[in-house]
Amino acid sequence: MTFTYDVIVVGAGHAGCEAAAAAANLGSKTLLITMDMNKIAQMSCNPAVGGIAKGQIVREIDALGGYMGIVTDRTAIQFRMLNRSKGPAMWSPRAQSDRARFIECWRGILENIPNLYLWQDMVKELLIEQGAVCGVRTGMNVEFRAKAVVLTNGTFLNGLLHIGRTQIRGGRIAEPAATGLTEQLKALGIRTDRMKTGTPVRIDARSVHFEEMTEQPGEDDFHKFSFLDTEHRLLRQLSCWTTYTNEACHTILREGLPDSPLYNGQIQSIGPRYCPSIETKIVTFAERNQHQLFLEPEGESTQEYYLNGFSSSLPLEIQLRALQAIPAFRDVQIYRPGYAIEYDFFDPTQLNHNLETKAIRNLFFAGQINGTTGYEEAGGQGLVAGINAHINCHGGTPFVLGRDEAYIGVLIDDLVTKGVDEPYRMFTSRAEYRILLRQDDADMRLTPRGYQIGLATQERYDLMEKKRMLRDEIIELLQATSVKPQQVSPLLELIGSAPLQQSQKAVDLVARPGVTIQGLANYVDELAHLLCKLPDNRREEIIEAAEILIKYRGYIEREQANVDKLHRLENVKIPQSIDYSTITALSTEARQKLQKQRPSTLGQASRIPGVSPSDVNILLLIMNR
Repeated sequence: MTFTYDVIVVGAGHAGCEAAAAAANLGSKTLLITMDMNKIAQMSCNPAVGGIAKGQIVREIDALGGYMGIVTDRTAIQFRMLNRSKGPAMWSPRAQSDRARFIECWRGILENIPNLYLWQDMVKELLIEQGAVCGVRTGMNVEFRAKAVVLTNGTFLNGLLHIGRTQIRGGRIAEPAATGLTEQLKALGIRTDRMKTGTPVRIDARSVHFEEMTEQPGEDDFHKFSFLDTEHRLLRQLSCWTTYTNEACHTILREGLPDSPLYNGQIQSIGPRYCPSIETKIVTFAERNQHQLFLEPEGESTQEYYLNGFSSSLPLEIQLRALQAIPAFRDVQIYRPGYAIEYDFFDPTQLNHNLETKAIRNLFFAGQINGTTGYEEAGGQGLVAGINAHINCHGGTPFVLGRDEAYIGVLIDDLVTKGVDEPYRMFTSRAEYRILLRQDDADMRLTPRGYQIGLATQERYDLMEKKRMLRDEIIELLQATSVKPQQVSPLLELIGSAPLQQSQKAVDLVARPGVTIQGLANYVDELAHLLCKLPDNRREEIIEAAEILIKYRGYIEREQANVDKLHRLENVKIPQSIDYSTITALSTEARQKLQKQRPSTLGQASRIPGVSPSDVNILLLIMNR
């Protein structure tokens, strides 16, 4: 028996959920296949969403019409805005989520999207005809046909877990690995390699001496992930806790190094630099006598806690003894030890910017199989892959986000043009236009794009437009209102700002450090009257948006000017028929890299490692001819 769909998504992790939801919401008859329907959108590592640069991605997913922000708001047990001491380009939202509620919420959403169907099984083979994918065959030997397939297999492709010298085949602890797909794709010429990541021990809170730790409470203000008028802080809010390792702990960890898969040759694959295991930390930073640890709640009612900073693949006995050397964990009981996992990924330079593979038409990759790590990076890729899978089925221009439009655009462009030599994680430093890619204005940047393709709803678009109108109304009033020195002297004296010598426009006052729109409203009646008319549930969000634009106007305008200049390269198309090997004026490395990756624009070519500015100039000359 054969079943037919428009789009099939394989894997129901964070990439798969966003991909399936996007394709179905756009109108494609979509099938989401997962090995365990009780683990949909499982948070395999820490139960948290967002963080530095990652929070911006979640806001972008939401602005386009995805679901990660909505689910996180509904299931959050703590929310914080990180990097508040820096400028707003660096502000990053982060939330702890209830792991079980997160799964439950996502499944409830997916099961109620029209056009979206679920099937529990393992995909063992792709069906390919005339160079294009046309379906899948599962472990139950069921054949599903489709016009496009999105692979989002996460860490499951030939997954292998390590705890000391013990090895267990699996995609996650107690879950089987997926087999067959890597071997088939490799035979079809797609390059594959192995990566490694890890996860820490899970701790029973009843055995923790919290009095020996520092409490890290959340925040209770208007900030959240979704731009929609949704409720947030629905669950009981909990604190995280911090403590440190010590020399006694490090001594025990060193004893276990001969049995560490990282150091005895058992693990050969590529691991992350930016999120090292505790054994890597004590070797790499041997001069340090302590490392900070974060104890994070797994849910509103469970006693299970996640020990961030203690990722390890050391033997169970070593992990336990090392923890017991830390005062807060001297009586610790654990649910399970930390472990490392190796898995297959595919070189992402084999993809186009719409995340379709170059070798096989209508086949898309998203998430960790592209060499990334993180729920947020996976979700962003999944959303783009789902949109483009739908477009491939029904026609239209590929949906691609530029580096100046979104962190998701930076992420995908980095993968496709540069490839990966370690698990890719987003940082603000990767985005050259991060002043334009702030978390506060993701809706202004991307909701029009989502609305244009039919993914962002009318409700979402109208909310964005109303916010824009009210924000601009505040700015226009401030630009038109003059403030007399005696009118605001009490405010300026209070914040230690220089007094006015003559009347000044209110907008110039707000540009001063320490002056806020809300504070100024206490002295300017017209402003106070306007702010009172703002909707109660969005007042602070709208005021913040106006204030950021005023205070950082010069930086924003300068960065936008840089973007406009660089668009020149992005708009110069390179014919796909060009034979770089014959262009002897290019460096040897540039010829090899360009021939292999075949960028579609000069902008993409300029970001390929090994392609120098002089190589780009040569290509520009050729294109002009």
